Amino acid sequence: MTPQRLEAIALFHLERFASSSANLRRVLMRRVQRSAQLHGTDPAAGAEAVEALIARFLRSGLLDDKLYAEARAARLHRRGASARKIAASLAEKGIDRELIGVALDEADGEAGYSARPGGDLAAAAALARRRRLGPYRTPESRADFRQKDLGTLARAGFGRAVAERVLNAADPEALRALVEEA
Repeated sequence: MTPQRLEAIALFHLERFASSSANLRRVLMRRVQRSAQLHGTDPAAGAEAVEALIARFLRSGLLDDKLYAEARAARLHRRGASARKIAASLAEKGIDRELIGVALDEADGEAGYSARPGGDLAAAAALARRRRLGPYRTPESRADFRQKDLGTLARAGFGRAVAERVLNAADPEALRALVEEA
């Protein structure tokens, strides 16, 4: 695996996907390991080339973990992810704890609602709208699906209090008003 080949792989990956530096490092190291296994070369040389490439991309601005974390946090929150789920997703991509906090703070200010555990109401409402839970169900079927809807919101990382506030809304307009109040 030559440095030129690694750069081509990295650029192709970045053309297709947004990535953190840790995630790109994992992708490239998998390729280096596979190449070393197939060709019987030393993976340490490939690892050095990967580190040099990542450092160069960070210096040039091609990779920016802070921007990546902020964009991913905002996107996940718009889709209805809880702060817990956002933090776990960012940690999985190799973002450090400090940058996760910055990304959640940025999502708070940008979206006009809190991405912190106490302010997940807007995200829970977005998930309910997207998945047609609670107030988005027909009035006749709401009681039958209440436990299922609570489970869906719990698996998404929302606390019981937030889930019940969303599910107890009389209709979508009442839920929107509830979110605007908060």
